[in-house]
Amino acid sequence: MREVDRLTTERYGLPSFQLMENAAISVVEAAEKWLAGLAGKRGLVICGKGNNGGDGAAAARHLHLRGAKIDLILLGKLDDSRGDARRNLELASAISQAQRSSLIFVEAHTEKELDEITEWLLPNDDPGFWAITRGTEMSRATPLAIPMPVHPGMQYDFAVDAIFGTGLARPASGLFAHAIDFLLKARASGIPVIAVDIPSGLPSDSADLIGPAVRADLTVTFTAPKLASVLPPACHQGGELIISSIGSPSELIEEAGANLTLVELGTIEKWLAQSRRGPDANKGDVGKVLIVAGSRGKTGAACLSGGSAIRSGTGLVTVATPRSSQSVVASQVAIECMTEPLPETESGAASLDALRGVLELAAQRDVLAIGPGLGASDDSTRELVRGVVLNRGVPIVIDADGLNSLAPWPEDIEGSAKLPIILTPHPGEMARLTGKAISELVSNRIDIARKFAVDHSVIVVLKGSRTIVAAPDGQVYINPTGNAGMATGGTGDVLTGIIAGLIAQKLDDPVGATIAAVYLHGLAGDVAARRYGARAMIASDIIAALGEAFIEVGGDEERLIK
Repeated sequence: MREVDRLTTERYGLPSFQLMENAAISVVEAAEKWLAGLAGKRGLVICGKGNNGGDGAAAARHLHLRGAKIDLILLGKLDDSRGDARRNLELASAISQAQRSSLIFVEAHTEKELDEITEWLLPNDDPGFWAITRGTEMSRATPLAIPMPVHPGMQYDFAVDAIFGTGLARPASGLFAHAIDFLLKARASGIPVIAVDIPSGLPSDSADLIGPAVRADLTVTFTAPKLASVLPPACHQGGELIISSIGSPSELIEEAGANLTLVELGTIEKWLAQSRRGPDANKGDVGKVLIVAGSRGKTGAACLSGGSAIRSGTGLVTVATPRSSQSVVASQVAIECMTEPLPETESGAASLDALRGVLELAAQRDVLAIGPGLGASDDSTRELVRGVVLNRGVPIVIDADGLNSLAPWPEDIEGSAKLPIILTPHPGEMARLTGKAISELVSNRIDIARKFAVDHSVIVVLKGSRTIVAAPDGQVYINPTGNAGMATGGTGDVLTGIIAGLIAQKLDDPVGATIAAVYLHGLAGDVAARRYGARAMIASDIIAALGEAFIEVGGDEERLIK
């Protein structure tokens, strides 16, 4: 981002001060919308001495111009600030010196001074009591040695965190940690916190929590999201995320070599509009899917995958399952799905004898999915999976026991543009595929998924909070939808069906179909959580909510009906 800002000024002549001004205005506009107006609202802005503090000072000025009453606390001395930040801090200070100004500027040079200021904001020991009583408390025996704001008897409507921006590499300490703690207490008492660019205390280039950090309700970041804004656990500190353009041309982001993308609603809308469904479509036009899934005692996984595939909009879905499980699957899967029996082992899992039949069925379909509930304890089943993958004639989605049957990943299996392979592991399955410890995998998800996708020419969907999709070209996509209610058995089986169904509708774009499927899967989970509650929702609720998710992202259903 520093390079993008520099090139914006150097190549396009947009002054850095104007970039700071644009950033501040974007924060104010977001706050105005979020707070349903600013006139008469009271806010606290805490600024550091660097550029983030300059953004905050400029935001304080514009908040003041829009009718808000603002107290600005600078952590340190104005004389120690530099460049654009100093200019904006000086402007705020000058405004505060005007008679009856509604913008008050005060410096806190030390932790003690910050404590003294916050003592006036906390007139008793009850953290829930946040009335500002400075006007009535000035008669205290020991007056403060520093000038105090003079807005008495009111409660803050919001606070703005402008302490640190991008570039922090070590834990906040001293005066800054004190200020972060103050904002945490403010939020705990019910005062919403707005973070400028990134919650202070987070390292922008990492998902890790390295020390004390602000927990914001709204974060307004500039030009593009930062890693800490989109990956857990750091992303949970930021609340709602708004990405604001402040004047840097988009081509500079591309030029910077960014290979990490946050999936946005517009991307999914565009993809759906281009997928295979026109006003004269028939069931053959919109794709045919074969799902090889289920075993004795694990028929539910086959039913969930089949049900989600047909609900995703594909034309025909066949679930091939061991012979002894077929009747159960047929009675439980969506009635629109067909079933086929497969030869099985003594334990009731599909056997190697099913290979020829599966390949013949797959030859009549557009996409094959294999693995949900399949079982991986029998050598015969594992050999079946390997044989299907090696001899596939269509794109294949591999999940669950399909992945376990191939772990560790065989070096002789690779995907291709014509016959793509899509893998959908959770961290445990990915650890088995790569031979890495789960702890290593969880702490380095992006790099591990990217390397695996590139090395084996496959698409990797590494599931979890903020599921990521790694493509064979090294690009990685972070999905923002979904919730903790999806931590329930069967949600991965549902995802497998949606991926297969969407690929069948647009065979020439398996990466785009996979990204769209992951987004819609998470969005349907969000719809289900609103409908049933995150604690009570189950995997089949996601299938039931999938239609609403399609409508919510602006799919072409309304146009087709008209």
